[in-house]
Amino acid sequence: MIEKDFLAERFESHRSHLRAVAYRMLGSLSEADDAVQEAWLKLSRADTDDVGNLGGWLTTVVGRVCLDMLRSRAARREESLEDRVRMPDPIISGVHGVDPEHQALLADSIGLALLVVLETLPPAERLAFVLHDLFAVPFEEIAPIVDRTPTAARQLASRARRRVQGATPTPEPDLTRQREVVDAFLAAARGGDLAALVAVLDPDVVVRSDAGALQPGRIVRGAIAVANGASTFARLAQFTLPALVNGGIGAVAVSDGRPISVAAFTISGGKVVALDILADPERLATLDLTVLGG
Repeated sequence: MIEKDFLAERFESHRSHLRAVAYRMLGSLSEADDAVQEAWLKLSRADTDDVGNLGGWLTTVVGRVCLDMLRSRAARREESLEDRVRMPDPIISGVHGVDPEHQALLADSIGLALLVVLETLPPAERLAFVLHDLFAVPFEEIAPIVDRTPTAARQLASRARRRVQGATPTPEPDLTRQREVVDAFLAAARGGDLAALVAVLDPDVVVRSDAGALQPGRIVRGAIAVANGASTFARLAQFTLPALVNGGIGAVAVSDGRPISVAAFTISGGKVVALDILADPERLATLDLTVLGG
């Protein structure tokens, strides 16, 4: 019993790290918790006497579990990965700072836009990129998880990296500057000022939205199209609560006392370059918005 308690204590010391790995792999907080629990079950049944680096061992175990979950998820879909926007679970905090519970999940400023792009990657590419690029796991340890050689695992990560870099511009790091741009966007949208909206949007801005099973997600590109859509949507929201969404400035639109969307903005060069929106009523109903004080 003492040995089992000691093992549980050691596992708990790695839990926040493992949850961060699983969240980046799965984009789902509940599935991340399931993956971490599965890792504990595997640990409790395993002979780990010869394991020198328990954290590394657990990271690869979680990686395997997540890979299986991603493959199962992909097998259930009839459409291809490119045909539908799947918005990851947003991590929402008040504008004055990230909730301590979420600090580990956002330790490397994992923006929602990056997670959205990760959702489009094949499972093996996603695993190789997340474990190597975000958590510095060597390819020699990644290779057996994906049943590849280290060289092939490196190629998986490289392909994923090219797609990520091509789709996720470097965001503005200054939250104050982000807030200025987002405030200007929201004011123009509420006022129906299309010229002001276009002025704050990058010409190649992309909006990705996920409205749930009944309304498959879609992608809108270009400042004019996005400005027209933003002006229309603004009229549906009674008011907007400022928020941090995955560590960056975002907004929660509310109508009749219920959230109708969560938006994460990516700001670069003083313009909105990407806007990722969760508008799935079922998922919105599960969010804890008390942190916003609205």
